[in-house]
Amino acid sequence: MSAPAAHRDTVVIGASAGGVEALIEVVGGLPTEFPASVLVVLHVLATGRSMLDAILARAGNLPAVTPIDGEPLVAAQIYVAPPDRHMLLLRDRIAITSGPRENGHRPAIDPLFRSAARSVGRRAIGVVLSGALDDGAAGLQFLKARGGLAIVQDPADALYPSMPEHALAAVAADHVVPVRAIAALLCAEVERVLESGGRDDAPSELDLAELDVGNVGRMDGPPSGLTCPECGGALWEESIGALVRFRCHVGHSFSAESLASEQGQTLETALWSGLRALEERADLLDRMARRGERSSRSAQHFQVRADEAREHAGALRALLTRLGRDPASADMNADAAP
Repeated sequence: MSAPAAHRDTVVIGASAGGVEALIEVVGGLPTEFPASVLVVLHVLATGRSMLDAILARAGNLPAVTPIDGEPLVAAQIYVAPPDRHMLLLRDRIAITSGPRENGHRPAIDPLFRSAARSVGRRAIGVVLSGALDDGAAGLQFLKARGGLAIVQDPADALYPSMPEHALAAVAADHVVPVRAIAALLCAEVERVLESGGRDDAPSELDLAELDVGNVGRMDGPPSGLTCPECGGALWEESIGALVRFRCHVGHSFSAESLASEQGQTLETALWSGLRALEERADLLDRMARRGERSSRSAQHFQVRADEAREHAGALRALLTRLGRDPASADMNADAAP
């Protein structure tokens, strides 16, 4: 008896800023009998409860849930990653883990895409939608290398084109289309019979071990001389095709652009702390000057130092104001939190 024909039956979707609107458009076009599971990661705030599952359930014909760890995967269902947890695919079940952040996010898109590629191989379809920075590019590259199908929203159609642009720079996408065309494209692709001979079997034991996003194992590449903005540990640099990634011992992982963004946020925090310290110093020196005789050398000395501290604080505040007006900085920090 011949083996049943293989079809693509697992759709993994990643989105960030501007992604809620795109996701509503995609799921709104999927039919009730859609013969595949849909797993969605949207960058959301770690605190509170995401309402994305309810939003997507109202937007289309498929039920949408926030899964629990170990929940079996079924067709015609949407699974939404919960806040502050990675969502992975482990064979035919969903794994929910609090592993290290990737690209500054948890949930992150790359771990989901990698796990889908390892679990179902060419039966996976990866979709990258609107978003800032480049989460999803490395994961889509990995999925494509395992025989999966790569779909990217046309950057010209995205509210935030950065994620689609980085995905296209990393992957020879099978389809680059506006978001309104993605649902019909998914329907066509899940009906297509796959040629025999490709990999769509269960993952190997090595793959299963690698599904743990916190399992770093062997560090590929040389030490970078940089430190992890999450934990302060040393970062190793590794090249994956045209992509460069950085990873620390405990498993925090960054693309070059995500690392630069995280460093920028760390720098801004340090600058605000420096501004607070300067203004407190000026206030203290003012008080010390007022306590002395105004004509005394000591009081004059304290007043000069207070004026210097206030001048430095003014220069630092002006710098922070310019940073806050930088459109690139605003784009890097834009995330959706439905």
